[in-house]
Order: sequence, then C-alpha cells, then structure tokens
Amino acid sequence: MQVVVESVSALGRRLKISVPASRVEQTFNNRLNQTARTIKMDGFRAGKVPLSMVKKRFGESIRAEALEDVIRDSYVAAVESQNLRVAGFPTIEPFNAAHGEVLEFTAVVEVYPEVTLNDFSTLAVERPTSEVTDADVSEMIENLRRQRAKFNDTEEPAADQDRVTLDFEGTVDGEAFAGNSAQDFNLVLGSKRMIPGFEEQVAGMKAGEEKTISVTFPADYQAENLAGKEAQFKINVKKVARPVLPELDEQFLSAFGVTEGGVEKFRADVRKNMERELRNTIRSRVKAAVFDAVLAANPVDVPQALLEQEIGRQREQAIQRFGGNAQNIKPEMLPNELFTDAAKRAVSLGLLLSEIIAKNDVKVDADRVRTLVGEIAESYEDPAEVVAWYLGNREQRAQVESAVLEDQVVDLVLAAAQVSDKAVSYGDLLRQQQ
Repeated sequence: MQVVVESVSALGRRLKISVPASRVEQTFNNRLNQTARTIKMDGFRAGKVPLSMVKKRFGESIRAEALEDVIRDSYVAAVESQNLRVAGFPTIEPFNAAHGEVLEFTAVVEVYPEVTLNDFSTLAVERPTSEVTDADVSEMIENLRRQRAKFNDTEEPAADQDRVTLDFEGTVDGEAFAGNSAQDFNLVLGSKRMIPGFEEQVAGMKAGEEKTISVTFPADYQAENLAGKEAQFKINVKKVARPVLPELDEQFLSAFGVTEGGVEKFRADVRKNMERELRNTIRSRVKAAVFDAVLAANPVDVPQALLEQEIGRQREQAIQRFGGNAQNIKPEMLPNELFTDAAKRAVSLGLLLSEIIAKNDVKVDADRVRTLVGEIAESYEDPAEVVAWYLGNREQRAQVESAVLEDQVVDLVLAAAQVSDKAVSYGDLLRQQQ
C-alpha cells in the first residue's frame, strides 16, 4: 500500500492511497467463500451452493462490500502509518475500482492542531475574595421570611416589597407591540422583573388609581425592534397588598428542618449553606477567569468536525432544558449560529486543557474527588447515601473526576500566573454570578 499526504488547509489533509489489486481480490474471495458457506438457494442444501453460482448471482454486491472493507481498513492503516491524529470521519472522494487494477482512492480528513502553550507567568488573573458576614446571614433570613410572607390588602400607597395587582397596556410611537399588555398582573415592587423605571413609577400608586408612565427599553433588550425605544404604559392599579413576614417561631424553623437549637441553630445552618454557595461561586469565578486567560493567550485552530459535534451536543442540551419534548422542539429549529461561539470556546478550551494535562502529567487526585463528593452531599438529607451513590456510580464519579481535574489545572495555572485578589461582598459576588 502506498500513501501520499497533502495539506489542503491548516488542519485539512488529503490522503492519496493506492492498494494492490491482489489485496482487493483476496478480500473479495474471502467474502465470497463466507457467503457460499451460509447462502441458501433452491435445489441446494445450505453451504453446498457452487461457488460459481454464488459469484454469478451475488458477485457485484459482494465486491462492493469487499471494497468498503478494503477502503476502511486501508484508510485506518494509512492514518496510523503517517502518525496522523484525525478529528472526525473522512470524506472518501471518487476512486478507481476497476477489476484487476490497483485500487486508488482519496480520503480528506481534518487533524488535531498542534497546540503550543505560552508561559503561564504571562497570564493575569483576578481572584475574588469574600466572606459571609452576620449582616449577610440576617439579610438571607429576611429573604426567606419574605418568600413565605402573607399579603394583606391596604389602601396605602404602594411601597417597596408590596404586591401590586394591575392591568397595563403599552405602546411605542403610538403602536402596540408583542407582549405589550396584561390583566391582573401581580408585581412585587423591588423584584426588578420589569424594565428600568416601570416599578419605580408604580410605587406610590393606590388601589383604583390610573396613570400613564414613560419608560425606555434597554439598548440590549432581547426584542431588537424595541431596544432603546421609549414606551408609554397605561397603568391601572387594582389592588395593593402589604407583606406580613412570619415570625421566627417553631413552625417557621421546622419548615427548614430545624427541630432543636432554635434560632441560633437556624442561623448556623443558613450560614453553612451560604458559605458553601460562596465557595462554589468563587471556585466557578476563578475557573472562568483562568480559562479566559488561557484561551486569550493561546489561540488554537478548531477542527470543523469537533466544532460540529460540540454544536450538536449543546443543541441537545438546549432541547432538554426546554423540556426534552422532541415532538415539539426539533433540532433544526435551533440554528447553528446560536451555539457556534460557545461551541468554539468549549472545543478550544478542551484542546488546551488536554495539552496542559498531558504536558504536566496531571493525574486525578482521589482525595479531592472524595472531598468534592462530600461537599455535594452536604446539602442532602442523607449525605452518606449520596456519597456512596456518587462513588459507586461510574458515570457520576467520572463527572466529579473531570471537575476535579479541571480544578487541578486551575491550581497549576494560578501557581505561575500573576494573581491579584479583589475583595467583593457576598451579595455583590452572587449577583454578578447570576
């Protein structure tokens, strides 16, 4: 077999492969004999059909199968002989397959890029630092109380945290637009559900009051036809209800699993959950900052085959997030352009991380795997059962190991990079993450 490799692009390779006719004939004869041993024909017992009859009746289809075998096996052998790291499946171009002649075919394929890593010491990474304060815990408890608040109607002007039931109808340049109106719409003031300026102008209105307000859609509003436009909304407030927060009594605490220790135990549990969330948020932020720095400093060519695979994977994930009902959401309804940038980032990052892991011989730290599983299990009612499930489930354990391996790469980069710490409050850090 002869192989000639040509570069057709940065990652594209064309392999011109020549296979001796004897190899084709040998493969054909092997398939012919195999077929003759199993074929059934009228007037003959199984395995007793004359080879000449089998060849006459099935020769062309057997030859086509033999050619597929030879092309597949020769392509694999050619790739191995040339030490090519191929990405995706090849495209087989038209070939010569005349009887008794050398088989010549061409395979076009992409290869993985050569990844060169720049010195990590040139990278600049900002690392947020934060802590959970007593005030943060108190604010969180207040939020939990608000979530379970009861609302009583009031004739007073609507204020922050009040629930207002209203009708509204909006126009832009005197024309209605999609989603411009609603009836009996419940809005808690301060929730920031509406566009800037809307809630602020509803504040102060009483039940039975009507007025028209003016607001401006943000420049980056998702509906492009409304972005940056000024709108007028006619508001009719039907009801104003004021929240009455529950007391921190036995009934309230038991709803959060606190049956002993009272408010002190409840505050300790809340702080523990907040600190776990804070650790996870900081870990996520630092990882993203490190990955951004690595990507910016190490441009890499992305094989189209890998990009298409990643787009397909992200599209399937999106469909699952929408409910996973394939009858209602077809893949073609979500165009590639929605996922191209994120997919390119994911593939590029994957190539770079693989190179970092290989170059530095990074192995998964089993102790860190057990620690991370323990952290995940903390939020469940029976942590020991969750730990056993993660460690005993190969797929789930593999996901944790992958996360730990990424954390180890982050630590490796941070040890060499220029790291600056920035103090951020608990609330601001979580708001930025959201």
